[in-house]
Amino acid sequence: GINAEYGGAEKPEDLATAKRRGPKRFTSFKMIQFGTNVDLSDRKKWEAQIAELEKLPPFCRTKSSTNMLSYMGHKILGMNTIQLYMKVPGSRTPGHQENNNMSALNLNIGPGDCEWFVVPKEYWGVFHEICERNKINFLTGSWWPLIEDLHKENIPFYRFFQRPEDLVWVNAGAIHWVQAKGWCNNIAWNTGALTNAQYVAAYERYEWNKLQGVKSIVPMNNLSWNLARYAKIHDADLVAQIRHCLEGTLNQCKITKEKLQKEGIVPQFHGREEEEWTHYCEVCEAEVFNILFVQNRKVHCENCARSRSRSLENFIVLEEFKIEELAKTLAEFKLAEGGPEKDALLESYELDISRLPVSLRHL
Repeated sequence: GINAEYGGAEKPEDLATAKRRGPKRFTSFKMIQFGTNVDLSDRKKWEAQIAELEKLPPFCRTKSSTNMLSYMGHKILGMNTIQLYMKVPGSRTPGHQENNNMSALNLNIGPGDCEWFVVPKEYWGVFHEICERNKINFLTGSWWPLIEDLHKENIPFYRFFQRPEDLVWVNAGAIHWVQAKGWCNNIAWNTGALTNAQYVAAYERYEWNKLQGVKSIVPMNNLSWNLARYAKIHDADLVAQIRHCLEGTLNQCKITKEKLQKEGIVPQFHGREEEEWTHYCEVCEAEVFNILFVQNRKVHCENCARSRSRSLENFIVLEEFKIEELAKTLAEFKLAEGGPEKDALLESYELDISRLPVSLRHL
């Protein structure tokens, strides 16, 4: 099965020794502590280190016109900002996909090595089934696949060592798990390429998370509207996918407002401040876009609000964007003319900085 713990520091062994020993099943674990998710987002404190990372190609940077997470409008700690992991020998990051199937980068700054296991995203359903058989939640549980189980399920995998100064790129949706073979420090962050494949992978996981009752760290509706407002997109399939999201959310806003008006409820215009965080429902943790149902300063989605009060008694209804404003954004969102001015792997696209809000002007 799949181990339901992070595991502890065990004596390293080579594949030949492991084969002679046979399958190894753990009944108990030695729990160890290590530093994880240390926030390095403060540019004043970490200016020199962040400046070094900005020397990477644009598709690797936390801030780039080719990185959709740069258009979020606010920080998502560890995703469009940098985090540090201070690892001791044997510490493990269990099996997972990145939040909303975004891509990830991980730089080992030493002095020790890390061992990586990576599986293509197409096999996530198999892992989900294995987790269910072992009564572990694929999305939120802690699991460590055993090599013999991967062979038994015919799951191909990459296994490699990350030496000091090695940068690992994890593609969208790839399943991976990592263990430290020595004392090492790693810095990590996420990116989202402006491609149809990345957007579809992110939105599919967004919808799956809602079905599973799991919060999506990347609020795809707000992100999609910001991409429509500010990004210059040359991928026709990506434009079509984003338009589909915009049309659906705009239509839902219209239906909700019409229903409220019939009930004699007029949403108060609230607007949205620079770098304001996206709102999530206090109960189900789903993203709440545009129309907020507020009670005791806590935001709810419409379903959870009406489950508390069918008539929305004691709720204040707020609106962040005017319907006319959203309709104008949708009407103006089109495929950018011509091809990209620059190679995304080498230089960032040309961008009209004046069109961006203050929170996005440091792309």
